[in-house]
Amino acid sequence: MEFLDLELARARQRLSRAELSLRRANEMLDEDCGVGINIALCSRIRAAQRRVAEARLRLMKIDPTSADGFRTG
Repeated sequence: MEFLDLELARARQRLSRAELSLRRANEMLDEDCGVGINIALCSRIRAAQRRVAEARLRLMKIDPTSADGFRTG
């Protein structure tokens, strides 16, 4: 049972970090720092979106009910 708890904690942490990274990148994009920076931020946002989706999927595989408390967008 401890192993499952540890894996759940890791998956939740991974999801939280990915969502935070995505939120920060979106905030930076809103600052309008120029075209070159915005292109790089768009790439960073796409990568962060993938990490969020992957982390959410991993969490749901471990415990399908545990991802209910996290945002879905």
